[in-house]
Amino acid sequence: MEVFALKDMIRGWFVGSFEPNVFRTNAAEVAIKEYKQGDYEEKHYHKIATEITAIISGKVKMNGDIYTKGDIIVINPGEATNFEAIEDTISVVVKLPGASNDKYLGDCK
Repeated sequence: MEVFALKDMIRGWFVGSFEPNVFRTNAAEVAIKEYKQGDYEEKHYHKIATEITAIISGKVKMNGDIYTKGDIIVINPGEATNFEAIEDTISVVVKLPGASNDKYLGDCK
């Protein structure tokens, strides 16, 4: 058994082909993300990966829609979204496959 600390990971990402990680794989990327009210991520999209976000606690706005605890949002390749924490929020994010350098700012091209 190995034990790791989420605080030692970068921005909550702990499974994937990056460092540090607890499990190295190109098949997926997984993160537990913690946001403070008002935190914002610019609109972006992925050409390869599907991004799945599960809201564990809190409230967020993505593309003008509000999501709360228990909501699971699937963003397919080529779909752009932004992200704003309306409340302090915890989410789990899964990207399939794990695709390095697959984040593009702005709307899809």
